[in-house]
Amino acid sequence: MTRGRIRARIRQSNLYTFGCVRPTTAETQDPQSLQGPGYSRIVHCNEPHMHKKKPLKYCSNYISTTRYNVVTFLPKAFFEQFRRVANIYFLVAAICSLFSFSPFTPLSMIAPLAFVLGVSMAKEAVEDWHRFIQDMKVNNRKASVHKGDGVFGYKQWRNICVGDVVKVEKDQFFPADLLLLSSSYEDGLCYVETMNLDGETNLKVKRSLEVTLPLESDESFKDFNGMIRCEDPNPSLYTFVGNFEYDRQIYSLDPSQILLRDSKLRNTAYVYGVAIFTGHDSKVMQNATESPSKRSTVERKMDRIIYVLLAALLGISLISSIGFFVQTKYQMPDWWYLQPQNPMSCYDPNKAVASGLCHFVTALMLYGYLIPISLYVSIEMVKFLQAIFINRDIDMYDEQSGVHAHARTSNLNEELGQVDTILSDKTGTLTCNQMDFLKCSIAGTAYGVGSSEVELAAAKQMAIDLEEEQDPEISSAFAVRGNRNQFGASEIELETVVTSVAGKREKHNIKGFGFDDSRLMEGNWMKEPKPDMILLFLRILAICHTAIPEVSDETGEITYEAESPDEIAFLVSAREFGFEFCKRTQTGIFVREKYPSPVVREYKILNMLDFTSKRKRMSVIVRDKEGQILLLCKGADSIIFDRLAKNGRVYEEATSKHLNEYGENGLRTLALAYKKLEESEYSAWNDEFVKAKTCIGADRDAMLERVAELMEKDLILVGATAVEDKLQKGVPQCIDKLAQAGLKLWVLTGDKMETAINIGFSCSLLRQGMKQICVTATSPDTLGQDSKKAIKENIVMQITNASQMIKLEKDPHAAFALIIDGKTLTYALEDDVKHQFLGLAIACASVICCRVSPKQKALVTRLVKEGTGKTTLAIGDGANDVGMIQEADIGVGISGVEGMQAVMASDFSIAQFRFLEKLLVVHGHWCYKRIAQMICYFIYKNIAFGLTFLYFEAVTAFSGQSIYDDWYMILFNVFVTSLPVLSLGVFEQDVSAEVCSQFPALYQQGPKNLFFNWYKIFGWMANGLVASIVVFTFNVLFFFEQAFRPGGQTADMTAVGTVMFTCIVWVVNCQIALTMSHFTWIQHLFIWGSIAFWYLFLFIYGMFSPIYTGNVYKILVEVLAPAVSFWAVTLLATVTCNLVYFCHISIQRCFNPMDHHIIQEIKYYKKDVRDQLMWKRERSKARQETKIGFTARVEAKIRQLKGRLQKKHLLAAAS
Repeated sequence: MTRGRIRARIRQSNLYTFGCVRPTTAETQDPQSLQGPGYSRIVHCNEPHMHKKKPLKYCSNYISTTRYNVVTFLPKAFFEQFRRVANIYFLVAAICSLFSFSPFTPLSMIAPLAFVLGVSMAKEAVEDWHRFIQDMKVNNRKASVHKGDGVFGYKQWRNICVGDVVKVEKDQFFPADLLLLSSSYEDGLCYVETMNLDGETNLKVKRSLEVTLPLESDESFKDFNGMIRCEDPNPSLYTFVGNFEYDRQIYSLDPSQILLRDSKLRNTAYVYGVAIFTGHDSKVMQNATESPSKRSTVERKMDRIIYVLLAALLGISLISSIGFFVQTKYQMPDWWYLQPQNPMSCYDPNKAVASGLCHFVTALMLYGYLIPISLYVSIEMVKFLQAIFINRDIDMYDEQSGVHAHARTSNLNEELGQVDTILSDKTGTLTCNQMDFLKCSIAGTAYGVGSSEVELAAAKQMAIDLEEEQDPEISSAFAVRGNRNQFGASEIELETVVTSVAGKREKHNIKGFGFDDSRLMEGNWMKEPKPDMILLFLRILAICHTAIPEVSDETGEITYEAESPDEIAFLVSAREFGFEFCKRTQTGIFVREKYPSPVVREYKILNMLDFTSKRKRMSVIVRDKEGQILLLCKGADSIIFDRLAKNGRVYEEATSKHLNEYGENGLRTLALAYKKLEESEYSAWNDEFVKAKTCIGADRDAMLERVAELMEKDLILVGATAVEDKLQKGVPQCIDKLAQAGLKLWVLTGDKMETAINIGFSCSLLRQGMKQICVTATSPDTLGQDSKKAIKENIVMQITNASQMIKLEKDPHAAFALIIDGKTLTYALEDDVKHQFLGLAIACASVICCRVSPKQKALVTRLVKEGTGKTTLAIGDGANDVGMIQEADIGVGISGVEGMQAVMASDFSIAQFRFLEKLLVVHGHWCYKRIAQMICYFIYKNIAFGLTFLYFEAVTAFSGQSIYDDWYMILFNVFVTSLPVLSLGVFEQDVSAEVCSQFPALYQQGPKNLFFNWYKIFGWMANGLVASIVVFTFNVLFFFEQAFRPGGQTADMTAVGTVMFTCIVWVVNCQIALTMSHFTWIQHLFIWGSIAFWYLFLFIYGMFSPIYTGNVYKILVEVLAPAVSFWAVTLLATVTCNLVYFCHISIQRCFNPMDHHIIQEIKYYKKDVRDQLMWKRERSKARQETKIGFTARVEAKIRQLKGRLQKKHLLAAAS
């Protein structure tokens, strides 16, 4: 696009009446006084060298989001590792192993600890390295910077300094916060996309000061200089206060001149700007929070378990040391044959107390098997393998983008199964920012036969429900699809059930146009009863907007850039109806009209009253070729209806009925109206409007609104539009499934309130009949001189009244939705209000926070996390979501089209929101149960093994002697029990993935913590205690006072220890087999293979020379295998120990079964195939009662439709 073509296009500022009109030189506001703290920044434009020395030296443009650097890695990483209590214990044990009283060699204690720490720290280093690489990609981007003498050259982003003049071209990101100096448009306007900042894809208009417009080429910056005095760095995205000193004049600056880092230049060939804030001083980085170190709830609870085990270890060590003290003081003097030649303090009867203390340290190390050091390594390995399965899940692969799910950190796998609240961004996360024009109402007649997703779902669900309907009369009434003789012109039709859903949208491959009704297509509308009203309706669609047409140089096709996707949908629809908006000039709009006869018609723009969240409407005043002046208006139906003339309400009743139907079906609606103006009437009004527009002062906008009110009245209603907000594929179904699983969903968006509410309806967070609680800060206009305290008191009163209303509500089906904006959140998040706000939010079925900054997203997330004490998950796709992603217990990033900032800050990344269902309901559920069962089993097996040391000590005078060979103890955690527990953590499934989705209520086992509560934990500890007692008792009874072998030999310590260890191996491996619900050949191989490996090891180890094996030489072949008692005690101990657990689970399944027990039994007996009715009934029971989601919305509509049908049925029967 050439420069001349751009200059010839249009002075864009003429389009924007309220926010973006530039006052003339005579109107320019006085510069603001910038004194005091918070306003100390001084920027010398085009003189970056002035900012290389203090006091004007500011931070560089280099950014870093890593958790560590070269200097801090070791101290921070060690701190993270020693937050684990068990690691502290083993560090102390490793130090103690260096002394002579240690029962183990130093290597055997230090090596495991070093291995555990090394693996964990290496994992942390790799993850942080990936963050560093991503940072470098950003820092190494290049931008065109003024080097001097009017010459621009490329410089890396990280080298840009405050004061640099930067040239940014179309579709490039801004490298720092810039003051806009000029653009390729002659009036200094440019279009900016701020998706990475506030989530909005709608373009924002920025404008430069008029005084800098001559800076239109590279050469013009040769002698440019100026000074900016402004606010200090702060996180507020929507405010800026500063003055610009240039050419001996001072000009006031506001946010409309500021281009923020990470926003993108659109529809503008280039802009020039000067860097004000760089690097971590920029507003987007000020909104970022430090990358936190996250630990799962299970891992934190595991620390408390370790405390319990440490307390138990200290207790039994104290008991052992007391026993040793008694033995040393009172009995050792009589044991003359055991006295050492050179008594040490540890064995000196004369220093019994010192001996007891020495033995206490020995006991702490000897009974150390109660503390499972291998648990941490095993969990790291299991989580790593779980992450691989998540990464390779084909159901979470997006074919369109080719992106897999990615577990960026495996520390939080089990946390996925305990989420209570999801906090979601909207734009790019829930929506794809595409609207489809679906239906309309013109002159009281409804057009459009297509069905919205809500309509289809409701009809489908009703058809399913009617199969089970017990009332045969109602059932038959529904079943007769076209029974119009009975009910007349049926209002309620289920024809959408038999409509091909697949074919519904395939007819329309035009983006933004989903309309289907031949009465309006191909000019057929001219045959309708009121063609003049239809013509006016279509012209309003083509004229009443602020969009800009873009003509493709290659194809000649026209595309539109607009401030909202609704406008694009209206323009595309108008084009399909034969009214194509093709050109906009400085003063007019051109529409290519095919009907009634082909012509390009020009409409001269006289005034444009743009849309604001307060006005909820927009109007355009145009003059057509005949000289007629028209006011064309579109807006919210409640606003338009209040402004209708008495003769303009002809179609109000019919249109209202259609609007209600469209709203019930999840469509976004607007009403359209017009008004004819006389020349004198318009001239008088325009004089008032010009006065208001040129007014200087804070009440300028209020005056403009009052003047606009004078014009926008006595309107004539034309009709209404209904567009369907295109959510990402599968979003409503995913939200519905998550709601059925008992999860709460909050939406935090930077969009305006109306857009957020419409999205809420689209994804079924809101529905017709749901009571909306809108908490807003009172307008300054009504407050007058009141202070912020009055605003705060008003907000507190709103929150209190809303909470009271919810408490007094008696309707069991009533649902409430809380909607709050960013300004109000500023007060609601203050310490003395936030808990009241949170209480209200928790009582509501859905919460939508709009116009929130990235910082507020993080603060809301923190409030929910800390206020509820439950697990939170944040999901987003842009840089504006990084704060909440890092603040939440779990952060999920969506691989969007606008960079990877959210993904790089996240713990898990997915390509589409719909994959969150599989990630949580399936993988989360599995990972939670796997890790919980794995930890409980680890505690069990270590107690079962570790307590046998204590029992042996008790019968051997607390000698500090181990009954097991050193190699046995090494094998216990490394080989004979490690692989089965890994298979439990990786492959265990209580139910299949399909059943998890069919029975979403199973997910609640995680948030309720049914498998890792203290009842379960102490139960497994008790199971381990019983197992240790049974194994030791049986071995003592068998071998203590009777012959062990046919020759009459008794068992020595090695034989008893080997038999006892064999019993432990069998008991714990059979126990894990009983624990598992899902077997593959891998589990069988690991469990039975581990047992077989023990015998193989014993055979091979026994073949080595006695020099290395001592008393274990040929112990299996010659000592144990020939002895029947060896096999008998192994069998008896194994059966007895596991019989306790077997009885427990049998009684539980019979008398108090859990949800998954019932499902397992149904699946085992194939009742899901043989008894479909029972299976459907169980599935319906497995849904958590919810008031949001598709299901809740459909049920509400079904209740409504059934009520109507019953009423009509009774009327028909009476007649």
